[in-house]
Amino acid sequence: MQNAKDSFYMALRTRLTTINPERTILLRGAVRPGILVEEAEAPFGQLPNDVFILRWLGLGVDMDLASTMAAEECEILYSTCGTQSFGGLDRGRALSEMDEEVLAMIEPFCTPKLNYIAAPPAAMLTQVFWDEPVFAPVVVLRDKLSRSARVTVYSYQELGE
Repeated sequence: MQNAKDSFYMALRTRLTTINPERTILLRGAVRPGILVEEAEAPFGQLPNDVFILRWLGLGVDMDLASTMAAEECEILYSTCGTQSFGGLDRGRALSEMDEEVLAMIEPFCTPKLNYIAAPPAAMLTQVFWDEPVFAPVVVLRDKLSRSARVTVYSYQELGE
């Protein structure tokens, strides 16, 4: 499932740079697109604001098909305190903008599966595909608004995976 997870992340990352090239994060001295995979980063004391964090949850497998299909749930977490120039009073608008970015990153609901161990990434035989996102209610914690969206990502397992 790792190739599917990597392909999903890279598809969303590429789409985000097109949708909103200004959404970035400075991490370990490098400016990167504002989307991270939680398990691939050093632990955070507190999740950063104004970026998307992908958190992989439960894994399921259907072996009754001609090819084994794996499915893993991905939670996309994001939060904002708004902007300093508006004293944080625009945090609702900022969260709505992030909601719209999630919807735009998710479509279309598929991407080619690539093996990112190789350089450049090697194309595999199948696609990675996913469901529509399910948005959780907004969580208010003092001056911060947070939300998450869950997406189930599917992939057929290929030889050698």
